[in-house]
Amino acid sequence: MSLKRLPAESMPREKLLSHGPQSLTDAELLAIFLRTGTQGMNVLELASHLLQEFGSLRALFSAPEEKFCAYKGLGQAKYVQLRAVLEMTQRYLAETLKRGEALTSPQQTKLYLSGLLRDKQREEFFVLFLDNQHRVICGEPLFQGTIDAASVYPREVVKRALEHNSAALILAHNHPSGVAEPSQSDRRITRRISDALALVDIRVLDHFVVGDGEVISFAERGWI
Repeated sequence: MSLKRLPAESMPREKLLSHGPQSLTDAELLAIFLRTGTQGMNVLELASHLLQEFGSLRALFSAPEEKFCAYKGLGQAKYVQLRAVLEMTQRYLAETLKRGEALTSPQQTKLYLSGLLRDKQREEFFVLFLDNQHRVICGEPLFQGTIDAASVYPREVVKRALEHNSAALILAHNHPSGVAEPSQSDRRITRRISDALALVDIRVLDHFVVGDGEVISFAERGWI
């Protein structure tokens, strides 16, 4: 069926304008991004087909260039456009934190860290350095490990915190397995880093563990 034959309220753009983006399905959101269909397939049908082929929006968006471009209706131009959209989203979230909302909006912090770390194939240990008003100075990946674990050295965290003149930190790392539940090793290294930083009057405010569909906060668990 042509989109022109659909009721106006069923068309993705009109539905978004009337009811907001949260009212759209994954296929409808993807259809807006794609803009046009292919011969014999309107844009909504194409979007639904692609989601079925890839399995999810996330799988589609994280697909390597060769696989993404191999599908009819996509191609290199769409791949470039998609990467630009994803990068703009990440920069938007980063700018929100830089305006000092990291602690007043913990959900925004989780979104930023999840977008940054969730799809990493190797474990990565990331640190947000904060000033004495708990505004973000900068964020840095400090350690990378194997698919299972990262070697984290508290002295390096202390060194970078002092170089940035930080008053507090937020720690984060991903679990490439997709399971966000912190391990005993995660809890031990958090305590070692907290104890090392306490010697120079720098606080660890939280440690986030990023999994496939969940971000766990040590502070919310009462572990910090």
